Amino acid sequence: MKYKITHTTLYTYGEAVPVCHNLLHLTPREGHGQTCRHHKLIIRPHPTSIGRRSDTFGNLVHFFSVEQAHKRLRVTSISRTEISGPQIPDPAATPPWESVRDHLHQKVEPAWLEAVQFAFDSPAVVTFEALADYARTSFPAGRPILEAALDLTRRIHDDFKFDPTATEVGSSLSEIFVLRRGVCQDFAHLQIGCLRSLGLAARYVSGYLRTRPPPGKPRLVGVDASHAWVSVFCGNAGWVDADPTNNVIPSVDHVTIAWGRDYHDVSPIKGVVIGGSQHTLRVAVDVMPLEDDPPAS
Repeated sequence: MKYKITHTTLYTYGEAVPVCHNLLHLTPREGHGQTCRHHKLIIRPHPTSIGRRSDTFGNLVHFFSVEQAHKRLRVTSISRTEISGPQIPDPAATPPWESVRDHLHQKVEPAWLEAVQFAFDSPAVVTFEALADYARTSFPAGRPILEAALDLTRRIHDDFKFDPTATEVGSSLSEIFVLRRGVCQDFAHLQIGCLRSLGLAARYVSGYLRTRPPPGKPRLVGVDASHAWVSVFCGNAGWVDADPTNNVIPSVDHVTIAWGRDYHDVSPIKGVVIGGSQHTLRVAVDVMPLEDDPPAS
């Protein structure tokens, strides 16, 4: 599947901002059944300086500074990405979850050493015993790890209600667990917390989800959204993604941008500004299949 993805972020400030510094996670990742064919950024006002690097998790990060007074900042990311979908192992053929847990701190192979960093608490995912209790229903002794993780995905989807008004970016995992409602970011943090509370490695994945219009209805522009899901380390079976918001294994409708320990590692845009007073934020995302792309004029 091929997509053109446009992600536009607009900040409007109450007072002029003389200086801002920003960090962007907006470039689709390579690998895992995905190839980014093209990516560009359009930033207004023009940045005084701009650069890019890979972060500790292998995500491509752009950074820029604007050192002129401005009351609006617009960042538009445009990419063309091709997705074939990952190879998913048979859940029942993956190793028992306890063996993966026990080997995380013993094996020295690169894949295991890379995975173990995702087994610990992080700023937005602080584990507690109630998470482990909730997870254990899906993780009886000897159950294959992917089979158990997907059952946990299903239970979170069934037990927690999608409600964009219930939480905020800074809502704690304990609040989300009590409320039993939230958004995709909350459900990803919740499942990661459940997995880590059992000693397993799980990472936060940020990206986009293609939405499909009802039969007979046209595709609307700008209604697709930034999305979040999880990836669980299944030992020698590798990393496998799961989307608790929709109870699916991500495939060609999911576009991966970045992964990290939690949202704070991979937020699309973060930075610091001097002045500006109050500000408003508007975000628009369009995930367009290329066969729907209008011909160039």
